[in-house]
Amino acid sequence: MSKTYYDPADLRKFGKITEWNEELGNKFFEYYGKVFEEGKLSAREKSLIALAVAHTEQCPYCIDAYTKDGLQRGITKEEMMEAL
Repeated sequence: MSKTYYDPADLRKFGKITEWNEELGNKFFEYYGKVFEEGKLSAREKSLIALAVAHTEQCPYCIDAYTKDGLQRGITKEEMMEAL
């Protein structure tokens, strides 16, 4: 079997990026939090959009992250499938 660059264990390490560079890591998480703040679109809607974009970009890390994010926001699997 061929090995790909994707390793699901890496996704769990994402929250630790501030350990490598605290200033940049904090700025990234601040930006990320702002992106998902409620506005004209709800955070839930933004999560569905992010999941759909992750699929079009074929980013396995993003797909995993936004699937988990969506489930935490109460998005159903049926809603995810419709968004895709």
